[in-house]
Amino acid sequence: MVGVLRNFELNDPDVGHLRCLLHGPVGAGKSSFINSVNNVFQGRITSGALVAAASGTSFTKTYKTHYIKNGNARLPFAFNDVMGLEAQENGMQPKDLINALKGHLPEGYKLFHSIISSTGIPQVVVMTMPDKACVLVDSDVKRIYTSKAIKEKMQTCSNELGVPMNCMLPVKNYHEEEMLDDDMDIRILNAMTQIMNFANDYIWDLQQHA
Repeated sequence: MVGVLRNFELNDPDVGHLRCLLHGPVGAGKSSFINSVNNVFQGRITSGALVAAASGTSFTKTYKTHYIKNGNARLPFAFNDVMGLEAQENGMQPKDLINALKGHLPEGYKLFHSIISSTGIPQVVVMTMPDKACVLVDSDVKRIYTSKAIKEKMQTCSNELGVPMNCMLPVKNYHEEEMLDDDMDIRILNAMTQIMNFANDYIWDLQQHA
């Protein structure tokens, strides 16, 4: 699966990179997911996206692009990390979220309060921390495939957000681990493959209606 993504070809080479905008609640594991993906491709624990201890407020304060290395080159996809969604006026502004989705925010842009608006851009839900939702997964991450508790969480999330079940991607991020784990890597790679395929399909569809 790593080889597939290392050799991933864009439907429109002029796009340069498929950009994944990560948004969600504070402490959901957005920055940890970026690091987890980078870990898999680097074959080691990395910390390119800084992660804060649980504090209730967002650690990410600026709009930043995180590229994934492939040797000395970049893979054709990147992440944009934004502030967590907060109940207080500390998160991201609606206009900022829309501009980020359109790729109009400059690097280093300071982020503020937000709500979420739907767009035609593909959306998936990366469900982090499955080990907190199921004791079986906590003891063996492979149980993520068969856990009834995880399946119920996926269905609930799908119903509430209006996102299809095949777009619900449970993943255990690297957080406290000191070494890589093959079972964790498989879920991370599966999620990335789904995300990249959906994004590439979207680019192809735009071309057909240009």
